[in-house]
Amino acid sequence: MGIVADDEGRTSPESAPASGRGGVDPVKALMHRHRELCERAVDPLEIAAGLEAYGVTDRTAARFRHRDVFSLAEEMYARVPRDAETPPERRPTPAASGPGGGWAVLALLPGALCAAAVAGVRLTHGQPRLAVAAAGALAVALGLRVALRRGPLRAPLGTTGRSGTWTCWLIAYTLLGDGLLAAGLAGGPEGPWPLATAPVLALALSCAPALWCAHLLSVRARRKLVVSRGLADFADSVRPLLLGVFALYLCALLTLLAVCGTVLDEPAVSAGAVAIGALLLLARLLTVHGFPHAPAVVLCTAALTETCALVTVFASRLPGCSYLAVPVRTVTDAWGPGAVTALVCGIAALLLLGHATRTLTRASAHARPPGAT
Repeated sequence: MGIVADDEGRTSPESAPASGRGGVDPVKALMHRHRELCERAVDPLEIAAGLEAYGVTDRTAARFRHRDVFSLAEEMYARVPRDAETPPERRPTPAASGPGGGWAVLALLPGALCAAAVAGVRLTHGQPRLAVAAAGALAVALGLRVALRRGPLRAPLGTTGRSGTWTCWLIAYTLLGDGLLAAGLAGGPEGPWPLATAPVLALALSCAPALWCAHLLSVRARRKLVVSRGLADFADSVRPLLLGVFALYLCALLTLLAVCGTVLDEPAVSAGAVAIGALLLLARLLTVHGFPHAPAVVLCTAALTETCALVTVFASRLPGCSYLAVPVRTVTDAWGPGAVTALVCGIAALLLLGHATRTLTRASAHARPPGAT
């Protein structure tokens, strides 16, 4: 009985003589099933990651007389016919572009533009203030787009369309939503409501530490991929790295929130801003490493939930509809208007964190540099 793999990478016996008696070579049969993967791989790590994505496990590799998937991938890579010298387009690419690539400087752009926009809004009044706010928001959005198009948070083309829309909505709610919600519960608004500029400025400034944390995760994960002997070994070594990088970003964000709150004379730390920062970082990391579906769904759900909270508050003013505002009023009476953002984005971030500890600890998530095609 020979052993071959199906299209999903699972192995099953076939009615064929054993390889030792002149029958089918099981590794050769597996290579035939994954011929494209083997031919385009620049190193054995890509083959191992690809096999893992197809469902091949260390237990499966044992049936091919290998101790783990990495060992099996090394044999498959060695048996692929190649020229004497690997063509330039198939040479291994670096784990992530370093600071010399220019992304480290671009990472400062969103924060600088946001600081200028906040200063402009605070120094103007009336119609000029609206014009400055609109121009500043556009400039920050463009700066953020430029910063994320290079470096370790560069997502593959076509994976950030709807997620980008919901991200903009969540940030807009951070700026405007809590003040509008509080005014709505108080019977207003009767005029302009206060803007939460400190959390938005801190989030814009946190783009730089987010990029550095993503770079650290990419580089360290690639190193662990090289030295790991087995998929479970790699997952166990990357999980604390992922959690450590996530905690490092949260520390940087908390520091920026405290500084911005002090400078702008606003509440020092906003739980909602921490929650949305954690949510956006996890969503971007998952998208960058090839898992865009879950972040898009979670971001959409969070944005719609915040919208629903606002709608129910104003809809409760209709005759006989006062009950609609009861859930939101109960939450805000207990913890303040910012509790809505903190709860919604906090739960969403926890969901993505659980998803990330399962997906970003796979070898297939780190076989190629982030954003590589």
